[in-house]
Amino acid sequence: MHAGLGNFFFRYRNAIGPVLIVVAIAVGAPAYPLGRADLNLVLDVAGIGIALLGEALRVVTIGYDYIERGGKNRRVYASKLIQGGMFAHCRNPLYTGNILLAVGIAMIVHSPVLYLTALPLVLLVYSCIVAAEERLLRRQFGDEYAQYCRRVHRWLPRWTGWADSTAHLRFNWRRVLVKEYNTLFLVALALVAVKIWSDYEVQGRAASPPAVALWAAFLLWLGLYVLVRSLKKSGFIQP
Repeated sequence: MHAGLGNFFFRYRNAIGPVLIVVAIAVGAPAYPLGRADLNLVLDVAGIGIALLGEALRVVTIGYDYIERGGKNRRVYASKLIQGGMFAHCRNPLYTGNILLAVGIAMIVHSPVLYLTALPLVLLVYSCIVAAEERLLRRQFGDEYAQYCRRVHRWLPRWTGWADSTAHLRFNWRRVLVKEYNTLFLVALALVAVKIWSDYEVQGRAASPPAVALWAAFLLWLGLYVLVRSLKKSGFIQP
């Protein structure tokens, strides 16, 4: 059942998380914990830290070793069993990073609806996707995959032996830019947007930054995004 749902979710996995969060934010009102601004600041800092940790995990994963993240024909696919880099320490580091991103954003917004609806659904979606991928990998790689599962945790990274697992690898910044630039820019935009929106919902206009500063920041973000995208499309940046 989980694997069957996972094949469906895999096709739309890039849209499901953002859609769930947008819907939950739309129907749920953010609030300061216990009505205290100081506790809200603690949650904001923790949420931003957790979200950045999730993105850092994705960057490290892509920079050291790479898998066919997009599958093949929008279906779960693997041409080989990747066991190097971050995959020597966690079987699903990209999905773990995505979950940390969702948790971090939820903490910034601090909406009960977000905690009770979007986060459990995000966990369900990724659990189903992982079940589908594991079924394929178990069928395709047999005992090699079984041994890999015995060595490496499904979700939580284990950092022992990091120097050995990356000794023969070189961190590829170009691949990170080419493969991850969309997520990097969207994460930066999302963190700023949800912080501004949640403060506005609680405090009103007094919490809003000056419009000139917002437009300047957005235009800078947009200009950098267009620049990186153009460099990728032109082939100037190659993975």
